[in-house]
Amino acid sequence: MRAVLLHGANDVRVDEVPMPRIVEDGDAIIKLAAACVCGSDLWPYRGIDPITTPVSAGHEYCGVVQEVGTSVRNVKPGDFVVGSFFASDNTCEICRAGYQSGCLNRHPMGAENCQAEYVRVPLADGTLVATPSMPDPDLIPSLLACSDVLGTGWFAAKAAEVGPDKTVAVIGDGAVGLLGVLSAKLLGAERIIAMSRHQPRQQLAIEFGATDIVTERGDEGVARIKELTGGLGVHSALEAVGTQESMMQAIRSTRRGGHVGFVGVSHDVNLPGLELFFSHVHLHGGPAPVRDYLPDLIGRVMNREINPGRVFDLELPFDQAAEAYRAMDERRAIKALLRF
Repeated sequence: MRAVLLHGANDVRVDEVPMPRIVEDGDAIIKLAAACVCGSDLWPYRGIDPITTPVSAGHEYCGVVQEVGTSVRNVKPGDFVVGSFFASDNTCEICRAGYQSGCLNRHPMGAENCQAEYVRVPLADGTLVATPSMPDPDLIPSLLACSDVLGTGWFAAKAAEVGPDKTVAVIGDGAVGLLGVLSAKLLGAERIIAMSRHQPRQQLAIEFGATDIVTERGDEGVARIKELTGGLGVHSALEAVGTQESMMQAIRSTRRGGHVGFVGVSHDVNLPGLELFFSHVHLHGGPAPVRDYLPDLIGRVMNREINPGRVFDLELPFDQAAEAYRAMDERRAIKALLRF
């Protein structure tokens, strides 16, 4: 089968690799409906996460079950399913508390290569959620978004305690940040400030529910948010980048007693302890427990209540995966969808 492999910085290839097979009794094999590139895939692509040997790529997936192990009971061949970027048993104490991404037996789906025609999903009973019926083809991008970027944006909003009467700032205008805007809207936020310098992303943020756009960054961005909130700062900030600048912008934009939900994969982020101590800001985040949200989010997509697939603004044939990476790296695309 064909699969994307990263051979080094800026070196993306579509190679022929062996078909996945059932390894454990709890596995499932899925034929993917589409593949996509995530913003976090750009860290190794840019050489920030070094690559010494060819590595698999991708961790977002949805598609049709082809085969299951002997112990799998919750899904069967022919089901259309969506899963999280961490496989989880959904039965351990951590899972039952709603943190399946921290499962005691978690398995990173990035190790299985989800930018491929087929993928093996371990712990299938705990990981996969079947749609109530075979989805219409136009729903595939939105269901694929549920696997990570929508679930991650939702977690950022939940971690930041977004709700009615709240003012929210979203730091990051990639797919996760934009779907954080959508999530904040669905959770009832009164005012949503999207921080973005890119007109197409600003427009999509407004479509998703943003009420204000702030183009400034760093200290200037913080000052602008304080100006918009009577000097107090926002109740909730969603950090969806993972850099020192974005994290400090989120914390400093938040009022005393407010909440920051951070979901950007942190790279070289160091928090000044004394400033954090006196900020009275709550911090919560990490890898999103997408599995906890999948039934709700899938239902909203299947009912056409939401269209998170709008973040896919570039669609390419699978063999053009290298161009998909380049377009996202150069910010010519928010998120790239690959069709087989």
